[in-house]
Amino acid sequence: MQHRLYERHLKAVVEELLRAFRIVYLSGPRQSGKTTLVRQVGSNLGMRYFSLDDQALLRAVCSDPQGFIRGTEGQPIVLDEFQYVPELIPAIKAASDNLAVGEKGRFLLTGSADIFRSARTQEALPGHMARLELYPLSIAEISSLRRNLVDDLIAGDFSSACKPSWSREKIAERILLGGYPEAQRMSTRARGIWFRSYLEGRLFKDFESLYSARGDYYSKLRALTPYLAGLSSSLLKYSTLAKDLQIDDRLARRYIDILELLYIIKRLPAYRKNRAKRIATGMPKLHLVDTGLACYLLQLDSTDQLLRSGHYGHLLESLVFLELLKHTMHTSHSCELFHFRDTNQREIDLVLEHSGSRIIGIEVKASSTLRAGDFRHLSRLADLAGNDFDRGILIYTGDEILPFRFGQHKFLALPISILGKL
Repeated sequence: MQHRLYERHLKAVVEELLRAFRIVYLSGPRQSGKTTLVRQVGSNLGMRYFSLDDQALLRAVCSDPQGFIRGTEGQPIVLDEFQYVPELIPAIKAASDNLAVGEKGRFLLTGSADIFRSARTQEALPGHMARLELYPLSIAEISSLRRNLVDDLIAGDFSSACKPSWSREKIAERILLGGYPEAQRMSTRARGIWFRSYLEGRLFKDFESLYSARGDYYSKLRALTPYLAGLSSSLLKYSTLAKDLQIDDRLARRYIDILELLYIIKRLPAYRKNRAKRIATGMPKLHLVDTGLACYLLQLDSTDQLLRSGHYGHLLESLVFLELLKHTMHTSHSCELFHFRDTNQREIDLVLEHSGSRIIGIEVKASSTLRAGDFRHLSRLADLAGNDFDRGILIYTGDEILPFRFGQHKFLALPISILGKL
């Protein structure tokens, strides 16, 4: 079967940053489409391509990182799966330092683990490097729509929501498919085999090779990953997780850190108006980086199973979060995503902060019918944020754009079809 080549919205951003920086690092989950994207970019810009998934090349580079980089002098290069040889960092820094003033786009690096999240590696290439993340396909990319959902929400342009409504079955099908390019046109049986191979052949392999795991990490991961899938869009309580899985609390935190570095999960921090308190206070919410992978781990392989399960509403929230996350990667605005929970347990699924401190509160409801009371938590957030509150949005599974008022505040209900076409 010939696989469709999807147009990635991040492509133009990668090319733009290669014209502005000496080094661009593109990270993201395995099989999210990084190799296809950088091959396209490299071909357009005359860059030579190397993959460190090639074992012969990997051994050669490991034996002499400095010599390998010197051998590419004068030619811009793509280094795919760069995380396997972190010893290349000093050689790349030296080559970058020696570039002529104004020379850009020397290195395009990719990695399936975010090795540059640590302060140590970030300090190694100060000012030389731009970082981007490529996640699995967005619904807009799958349906060939050129738009940015985050830009639309900030601008208050909701004309894109006026599309044919999504049935519950269609929504469930999209959740089951997820966004990995390879899985889009597979049968249910083939998709299940693909996800199993993804976990067994990639996750466990990368976990071992990158982090020198000790002891029986394999069985712990096999228990932890479906457990985390069941926590999608829920608060992450490390002590509860450790108790349920009968593992040490510190080990649980370490495994969570590694799974996030490997782009299996994403932690969504709590929103605090006081920026200094955001990291120190508030439990994060947890989302798997792909709803299709979450369904596989939860042994859900049909729309009927998913709709009858207790996971449908949580995975629908994850779907909306992941769409927004993907669109933040190529938005024209500087923005961050959070969740909100106050001392009285009033929660907002998503908070989009932009333009310094302006916020948009976003709730996700699996219902197609609404009441004014559904906006009470958004009203609480509006009161707390004051002048920083931009607007409140409730995304639901109905058909119409509907205005609602709760207390002193006006809100909008938007159909989930704002995400794109199915």
